[in-house]
Formats: sequence, C-alpha cells, structure tokens
Amino acid sequence: MNWKQIKEKLYVAVICDSLDSMGYRNQSPRVDLAPCTGIHVLLGRCKTTLWADMYHDDPKPYDLELKAVDSCREGDVLIAAAGGSRRSGIFGELLSTAARNRGCVGALVHGSVRDIDKMTEMGFPVFATSRSPYDSMHRQRVIDMDIPVEIDGVVFRPGDLVFADLDGVVVVPKEVEEEVLKRAMDKVSAENVSRDAIKKGMKASDAYAKYGVL
Repeated sequence: MNWKQIKEKLYVAVICDSLDSMGYRNQSPRVDLAPCTGIHVLLGRCKTTLWADMYHDDPKPYDLELKAVDSCREGDVLIAAAGGSRRSGIFGELLSTAARNRGCVGALVHGSVRDIDKMTEMGFPVFATSRSPYDSMHRQRVIDMDIPVEIDGVVFRPGDLVFADLDGVVVVPKEVEEEVLKRAMDKVSAENVSRDAIKKGMKASDAYAKYGVL
C-alpha cells in the first residue's frame, strides 16, 4: 500500500481502531496537535528531535536543530518533542524551507510554532499545540535527535509511521505497520457497506449485528 492509497482511503480514527484490535491502545496523544497551515492531513515517517527549555546564552545556537533538518530524508515528518513548551516558536519558515528541500513532508510540534502565514503560503503541513512569536535562540534547543521521544506519554520512534488529520495524531510501530494498515482497509470497506445499509433504512443496531462495525 503506497502513501497515496493510505491518504485517500484511510484516516486517523480507523487506524486507531486497528491498533486497538491488536492491543496497541496508547498510540494517539490526547493533547491538541492541530493543523496550523491549512493542510489537514499529514503522513510520513518519524524524524525525531528532543527539545529542552534553557535559561542561559547558548554557545552553539541552532546546532542540533540544523543537523536534524539537514539530515531529513524523503517522506520524513519532523517530530519536535518539546513538552508542550510555549517558551518560543521552535519551528517556522526557514526550518520548513530547509526541511522540505531535504524531502521532509511536514512537522509535528509538541510546542509552539511561528511564521504561520509564510508556512501556509509554502503549503507545508504543520501540526502544533500552540504558537509564539519568540525566536528559540537562548530559549529552547534540540538536545538529542533520532531517538525515541514521548508526546503525552505516546512513544514516537525514528521510522515509525505517523498520520495526522482533524481527529488527531496516531503513530504506528513499524513492526506492526503492515497488519495495521490491512485491518484498517478491511474496516473501511465494512464501514462503507454498513453505512449504505443504514442509508437504505436498516437500523443501526441491526447493521452492527450484521456487519460488526460501528
């Protein structure tokens, strides 16, 4: 199954249902990671960065964040695990431009972003929890990259599949990705049949009894 098929036929909620059915019940952060740039769907593989607040002058500002952006690969989603901090806008136009040039398809920021109008003009998908006009210099920095990170208790590992839409965000562990996507596609097909039956007058309870989906 390719990216286009996944984006056209699947959605975050049905992937969560598939993960639930396999015992993976903590794959979607409950914090409000909302689309900021008018693009409501984001799909790719995790490129992780871990951020920390700081309260001193940084001797090497932007060091690891630039390395992270420059090492992005085709299909990556930059994950910025910043603990929901609103201390500065850690992702903006310049990082978006550099990341996209390396093949990055979007960013997921547990923290603040800025330059929203400019990123919107670029058509670059960004999901974040807040916004701030402040620059990150001497306020926040990347302290590690390409390691497992947590957002609201959910683990994002490098290379895992991440999907975001208006319902939220879900991360799919790579080792179960194929089975999760297969189950999600099967459920979408069953839901379509059930929906058509309800539209034709079947009671919802009867449709559930017959098709087993809701």
